[in-house]
Amino acid sequence: MRRFRGSRAIRSASLVGVALVISLGFSSTTARQAIGSKSSKAAPKAKHRPHWFQLGRASWYGKNFQGQPTASGEAFDMNQMTCAHRSLPLGALVRVTNLRNHRSVVVRVNDRGPMIPSRIVDLSYAAARVLGFHGRGTSRVRLDLIDARPTRSETAQLSWPDRTRN
Repeated sequence: MRRFRGSRAIRSASLVGVALVISLGFSSTTARQAIGSKSSKAAPKAKHRPHWFQLGRASWYGKNFQGQPTASGEAFDMNQMTCAHRSLPLGALVRVTNLRNHRSVVVRVNDRGPMIPSRIVDLSYAAARVLGFHGRGTSRVRLDLIDARPTRSETAQLSWPDRTRN
């Protein structure tokens, strides 16, 4: 039997190729294990904290209550972005979204109410105007709690521009 001249070279090249494939296989599994071990040492996942929200009907109040004391002790101003809620802490910031037109506004809780059981919130005239239901009187809304304890600078930005002053 006659041997092919380059057979030894071919065998050694194929052995090198097999060794290379095997080493790449080990290095990739080692790399995967290393990556897996790094991710397991990463910071633990944050615990899921449920987001507070409420769906229901909102109404607004304005001129008849202008200047009257609220539950927080301040005088009611219908041109401020405020609301009355039964249970949220006074001073809490709440995003109110009108479910009819999807407009939203951030208001501060400064009073207790509403007195009508079927309503979940009473908004100031300014907030109802931004939400687009000041002509209708009530609207279906979603309340999302933003912050239960806002800072003074956050609450200072919640006012409707007074167009009578120049």
